[in-house]
Amino acid sequence: MVNFDEFWSKKTLIGLGLGQFVSLLITSTGFTSSELSRRGIDAPTSQSLFNYVLLAIVYGGFMIHRKRPLQMKWYYYLLLGFLDVEANFLVVKAYQYTSLTSVMLLDCWAIPCVIFLTWMFLKTKYRLRKFAGVFICVAGLVLVVFSDVHAADRAGGSSPVKGDMLVIAGSTLYAISNVSEEFLVKNGDRIELMGMLGVFGAMVSACQISIFERNELKSIHWTASAVLPFVGFALAMFVFYSTVPILLKMSGSTMLNLSLLTSDMWAVVIRMFAYHEKVDWMYFIAFAAVAVGLVVYSGYSEDDETRAQVAEAGDAQGTKRDEEAAMDHLDQESTPCGGSRVVDVGKGPYYSLVSGEH
Repeated sequence: MVNFDEFWSKKTLIGLGLGQFVSLLITSTGFTSSELSRRGIDAPTSQSLFNYVLLAIVYGGFMIHRKRPLQMKWYYYLLLGFLDVEANFLVVKAYQYTSLTSVMLLDCWAIPCVIFLTWMFLKTKYRLRKFAGVFICVAGLVLVVFSDVHAADRAGGSSPVKGDMLVIAGSTLYAISNVSEEFLVKNGDRIELMGMLGVFGAMVSACQISIFERNELKSIHWTASAVLPFVGFALAMFVFYSTVPILLKMSGSTMLNLSLLTSDMWAVVIRMFAYHEKVDWMYFIAFAAVAVGLVVYSGYSEDDETRAQVAEAGDAQGTKRDEEAAMDHLDQESTPCGGSRVVDVGKGPYYSLVSGEH
């Protein structure tokens, strides 16, 4: 029988709320990026640079104030910064070669990658309920893709195969980056993670900009209408990066990637109310499917399993104490001829939990 307390626990609700918060932040970055693209500005790495600089200034300042030695090796953060920058670059670059529908569909590749990596390296155990939640979420996104088939903006792109390969490569790097962050935040310090990611991410971005985007930046006419989307993107990404470690520590990288599936649907909702665009009815079914999948996935946490194991251990100890007490009782009430009274101690109040009987 389903225990609804598992679904509506405080941790589950906070995890779901944070997941949708970061999803909305990603949606806002998509709108600012589209605004820059509409103005003819194609500088994805330059957009990310401001975010990394903010992370380095804010969290690096905290690190300097605390004056603590690094808990993790510095080259871990260098590798993480490189992976994060390149993942952002590859996925944004893919939009130039393939369709939006292909990017949305292939971006789901990050989810099985995260499940495999967390199972292999972090020893995360996935129950059948979690796989069911993943399946429902992905099925909801597939409905979105099918509904996009009827949309007018489903252009195939100039080089679909190249674009698809870029999305798959970027999604794989996203998965590795997310799992690495989960490991670092659970074994290290969140402030240190964000500060070092900002420092090395800014360094990698600056090097990449000097090679690939130098001429693009020179050609930009830096008016207020061009600067504001850059600032909005940087602020949204800063809050996103600051919130992600909390969600990773609480619910893991798989929950993060599942939550981000709703970003495309939030974008549809915003377009529908802000720009009065009509959307296909399948979007609403897809949104509901992803929401149900997230609830199913997060309904049983590792903490619940840990508490169950602790309860079983406590029950076993309690049963042992009951048996010892019963033996003492038998010794005290033994008959003169050596006989003893039969006492049933096998089925105490926790017997059904330990033995599995109901």
